[in-house]
Amino acid sequence: MNPSDPAPASPHRRRPRYAGKYPGKFEEKYKERDPARYSETVAKVLASGKTPAGAHRPIMVPEIVQALKPGPGDVVVDCTLGYGGHSQEILAHLRPGGRLIGLDRDPIELPKTVARLRALGFDAGIFSAHQSNFAGLPKILTAESLPGVDCILADLGVSSMQIDDPARGFSVKHAGVPDMRMNPERGQSASQLLQKIGIPALANLLVENSDEPQADLLARALAGRNFATTTELASSIRAALARLREEERDLSVRRVFQALRIAVNDEFSALDTLLRNLPGCLNLGGRAAILTFHSGEDRRVKKAFEAGLRERVYSDGSQEVIRPSAAERHANPRSTSAKLRWVTK
Repeated sequence: MNPSDPAPASPHRRRPRYAGKYPGKFEEKYKERDPARYSETVAKVLASGKTPAGAHRPIMVPEIVQALKPGPGDVVVDCTLGYGGHSQEILAHLRPGGRLIGLDRDPIELPKTVARLRALGFDAGIFSAHQSNFAGLPKILTAESLPGVDCILADLGVSSMQIDDPARGFSVKHAGVPDMRMNPERGQSASQLLQKIGIPALANLLVENSDEPQADLLARALAGRNFATTTELASSIRAALARLREEERDLSVRRVFQALRIAVNDEFSALDTLLRNLPGCLNLGGRAAILTFHSGEDRRVKKAFEAGLRERVYSDGSQEVIRPSAAERHANPRSTSAKLRWVTK
């Protein structure tokens, strides 16, 4: 090139496109996933009675604390650590001398929660965590050299962090692979289950796991099919129920997703194991509280606690199911279906 020639113009580069008011990507849409930068947005979401995306609002915290009565020196197990909201409140009651052990099977969210609680001042002397299903509670207590504990909590709901992340496949709000595994490193996904399952087995699964009234019809429409996204699966459910009202179709979508999630994570088997092991994991006078979110879970807890009271395995228990207050249901609609039951050994 002749030195006197003008320098070539640099290639044109388009400026980054602003996502705008209605961005398409989940990560761009929800500013509240970065609460440090967008605290005002988080406050507005909370004020509207909704849960900020990527966060979790613990349900029935005062009622759970009242049921468990944690105090200084107590050893507590939170069988479903999740975002750590319940544990954070319980930990405040354990000093001096107490400790809390948190269990969670989710390898993605567990490290985040541990870091969050550490940042709040709960060091290894008062708080430790294990990646484990709560069915493994006796093994964890053995590893911790504990013959029993004073309080056990199990919140059986799916955390908002899991629901709000399309990549986890729990929700129909945004397209994602229908996975639904609490631990994505183990077992088969919901999409794999649907591809392999037969019509009668799927119909039974929908009845057992979610009391779905259209189980036979939906099983014929879904069994053996490959669904690439959660939205495709939801659309197929609605199409199969085209004769029903929109509200009924939406309820069936939620019930099918619930039933698949329970099956993929073997949730009822894990709960049955926890309920069998519970008395042996509690110290004399120890208390357990379980928060459920649908009838299949609550039936199991109710029957196990009633049997334990009849057989005098437990000395006391909640006389009636405890529900969230009207104020909490208004402020956090995800609490609406919650039911709390407790027992004392």
